[in-house]
Amino acid sequence: MIPLLSATPLTTQSVKKFVQILKDNGFTGDVTTHYADRLTMATDNSVYQLLPEAVIFPKSTADLSLMLQLANTPEFEKLTFTPRGGGTGTNGQSLNQGIIVDLSRYMKRIIEINVDEGWVRVEAGVVKDELNAFLKPYGYFFAPELSTSNRATIGGMINTDASGQGSVVYGKTSDHVLGLRSVLISGELLDTEKMTIELAKKLAENKSFIGQLYATVTSRCIEQRELILEKFPPLNRFLTGYDIKNVLDDNLQYFDMCRILSGSEGTLAFITEAKLNITKIPKVRRLININYDSFDSALRAAPNMLAANALSVETIDSKVLNLAKEDIVWQSVSELVKGIENTDLILGLNMVEFAGDDEDLINRQVENLVSMLKQSMVESTGVLGYKICESVAEIERVYAMRKKAVGLLGNAKGQAKPIAFVEDTCVPPDVLADYILEFRALLDKHGLSYGMFGHVDAGVLHVRPALDLYNPQQELLLNEITEEVVKLTQKYGGLLWGEHGKGYRAQFSPDFFGMELYTELRRIKAAFDPKNRINPGKICTPLAQDEAHLMRIDAQKRATFDRQIPIQTRDRFIGALECNGNGLCFNYDKHSVMCPSMKVSSNRLHSPKGRAGIVREWLRLLSEAGFTPENMDLALKVDNKATWMSRTGISQFRTLVQKIKNQASKEKGEYDFSHEVKASMDGCLSCKACASQCPIKIDVPQFKAQFLHLYHSRYSRPIADHFFAKVEQITPIMAKIPKVINFLMRQSVSSTMTKRILGMTDLPLLSYPTLKQTLKTHPTAFMSVTQLEMLTPKALSQYVLIVQDPFTSFYEADVLCKLVHFIDLLGYKPVLLPFKPNGKAQHVKGMLDKFYNTAKSTASYLNRIAKLNIPMIGIDAALVLCYRDEYHHALGTDRGEFRVQLVQEWLVNLISSAEFEKIKATKIVQNSPQTDTQLPWSLFLHCTEGAKAPNSSSDWQAIFKQFGQELVTVQTGCCGMAGTYGHEVVNSHTTKALFNLSWAIELDKLDTSRALATGYSCRSQVKRFAELSLKHPIEALITLLEKNRT
Repeated sequence: MIPLLSATPLTTQSVKKFVQILKDNGFTGDVTTHYADRLTMATDNSVYQLLPEAVIFPKSTADLSLMLQLANTPEFEKLTFTPRGGGTGTNGQSLNQGIIVDLSRYMKRIIEINVDEGWVRVEAGVVKDELNAFLKPYGYFFAPELSTSNRATIGGMINTDASGQGSVVYGKTSDHVLGLRSVLISGELLDTEKMTIELAKKLAENKSFIGQLYATVTSRCIEQRELILEKFPPLNRFLTGYDIKNVLDDNLQYFDMCRILSGSEGTLAFITEAKLNITKIPKVRRLININYDSFDSALRAAPNMLAANALSVETIDSKVLNLAKEDIVWQSVSELVKGIENTDLILGLNMVEFAGDDEDLINRQVENLVSMLKQSMVESTGVLGYKICESVAEIERVYAMRKKAVGLLGNAKGQAKPIAFVEDTCVPPDVLADYILEFRALLDKHGLSYGMFGHVDAGVLHVRPALDLYNPQQELLLNEITEEVVKLTQKYGGLLWGEHGKGYRAQFSPDFFGMELYTELRRIKAAFDPKNRINPGKICTPLAQDEAHLMRIDAQKRATFDRQIPIQTRDRFIGALECNGNGLCFNYDKHSVMCPSMKVSSNRLHSPKGRAGIVREWLRLLSEAGFTPENMDLALKVDNKATWMSRTGISQFRTLVQKIKNQASKEKGEYDFSHEVKASMDGCLSCKACASQCPIKIDVPQFKAQFLHLYHSRYSRPIADHFFAKVEQITPIMAKIPKVINFLMRQSVSSTMTKRILGMTDLPLLSYPTLKQTLKTHPTAFMSVTQLEMLTPKALSQYVLIVQDPFTSFYEADVLCKLVHFIDLLGYKPVLLPFKPNGKAQHVKGMLDKFYNTAKSTASYLNRIAKLNIPMIGIDAALVLCYRDEYHHALGTDRGEFRVQLVQEWLVNLISSAEFEKIKATKIVQNSPQTDTQLPWSLFLHCTEGAKAPNSSSDWQAIFKQFGQELVTVQTGCCGMAGTYGHEVVNSHTTKALFNLSWAIELDKLDTSRALATGYSCRSQVKRFAELSLKHPIEALITLLEKNRT
């Protein structure tokens, strides 16, 4: 039994009082001091961890103004506030103590667009890709690019002055800011835009707080102009935080306060709205992916790429490329990036893009570069081959792989992980190759492995050395390497921070600005925030606050806490421990499968990153409370036979009594941090998208099951859990009397009791006629295993075995019957194997001991069947994939070698065989392809299937093509059902909201008579909320076969 975890870091009384008064005085957003919520804000995409005291989620600029006005009352004048956006910072820019103010949850409105003048006005929480999706129909886009564009907010981009691919042409975020609305520490609004220097000086004459800001910035930047020009290196990625150079134009005619706020990392004000210029989408794009024999060859070729007038030149090394090959992303890009067949020879890759409106010009530029590449290949200068992408879809797929590079590096094997701390250095592009040679020598000297990728056209290369931060000595190495890299970048006339802002690295600012200019930065900070209350410790401290300290790179890190967890425990919960905070699970896109609970709640606690973070802390607190690895092993032991005697008699009774007492204490309100963790886990749909879409492969459903198993060692389970643990034993019994059961289910009293007792709603009706009734005359459907074992190998080659699942067998028997008939029509002999429980529901509910027994029994049976060497197929992906994934986790090597194929996997192998040519000639009429008047079939994949069987879409398309049919996969997120989740009363709101988020929208666009769905859960959800009956793809195929027969 796990211990009570009641001792967690508390919020101070002053903060508690502040948030309560704030809520009582018209604040419309959310406020929380819960430990789990604070933990989600304690980390970002950096190595650091710093716990805040509270988190505030404003809904408007007015909310922020109200908050800061209250903060300026004498009682609360010592409280500090830190703005936060997407949480994707790599150097702790938005981490702090005090109160975190998250603008990403609610402040994400696109306010207005003016196409004629080429600008858009947005709130700070709008995600970059979301903005571009809005702009696309107008023919425009917001140009600054970055790898985290599907979760990075505009406010965060402005605060770090973000940039990325294409910055040589498009510049940095600050180059596109036309105006800002900010809330100052005083609670006053500050509206800024470019103005004449005369107007700025006139505003500076005002004696108000805002007037003093203009006075300080104008006077200091004008007086120090000569020194500023001397110190700021002539780089595309110019020095920011604070940008005292570009606040004035070259002719000293114009002044722009937005330049001071851009790159300020939230240390001067809360940016709430931005007016941004927008760029026309180029009509023509071409991407050339060039393969090299070494990374050095790729780097040294960059100047030639720039001379060819390319829009951008991106590069990745062999380490990143090899990690990409192991990821789901490789499925979509392998044929687009390899210019030679043997990808093992590719040790460097340059991605060179040309873009514009003149197609003839772009084609000439491409031809010129191709000619140069061909000559290089003849001269053996390192070029191995190349591949040209001409469609936007192909180009975006390649860039999606490049954007995933950060996360892919985090998935490197071993304790040492590539981490961000010197990852965005910038030097002049013409010295980049030499600089990197020295950089690599520096890392090699310390015996470190590393991955490299980046923007060679801008002289920015992302270098991530692999360190084991569990080892305190390796943590010290982080400091040593940073100091060495500072000197190296200075040697080459570059910067330590060319892209990601300073964060905890601000201690090195004097090395680049010089003390005189650094003092000017402190004057500006003092003007905006004299008492150091906004994101204190970042960029610089106010001039009058000499006792204030900057954050430093040797500050407290995540590993400081994680290393307190015993190694054996870390290994058991490896998924939670390996999360590096890359935040891909924050993806705004409603059509992306990851992460449904995050999308529907806008709560980062309900994301894989959020769940991983609180589980890590939960494990640390367990260890601190004396729950040893041995206790953990015993609690998670699932082989009941080995420990049955210790669980019987008085001991078992005492445990039961204690659980009842614990449950009673819980219901009376006794605090236990485990309850906060459970609340987050309860929101997880166990869809498994994170296990494949996350570059680190964080498998939340796996450690969720472990957590629930341990949690319920202390607290009682709801009745519904016990029901679902037995549902695969109960359902076959109920299916013997389907009419009676369905009659009872239709009664209102049954519905009421089901909701009250089980907490379940909208449960499905059993199939009638049943599977056995429909197929009772079928010659092979119910053959026994014994009968099969008596057949010769030649005879067995004509058979296909169907592994039943509880959904189609008992609730959609007609679908399974059609699969049987379909196999018949193909000339094979289908056999329905006797139904055996799969155990998926047991795993989802964390009943690991019961799941172990189920899995062991079913695996033993299927291994016996596998010896027949007959294809075994299953029609419901969620259950079939459970055999591959959860069974492997539970049983290890005891799982055996049996393989159940998804039905499309079997079919796609069949259509590529010589045998299928005979079937095609006799069974499929070739002169009846889809006519022009017919719409293509639209396929909705089960989200688990799309995540864990990434070839499913292309498999189904290939199969339908053989039948003369076009099939298009509809990109959607989760439908919201996810097995039992959608039927639980507590999830009634979220399950419908998820369905409406993407599925309802896509279904409204389609001819639903040609819409198909592979998942039983998905078809049930569509029937439930859209009152539509979607077919399984097999049902469409059998219709085509039957038509051909006639």
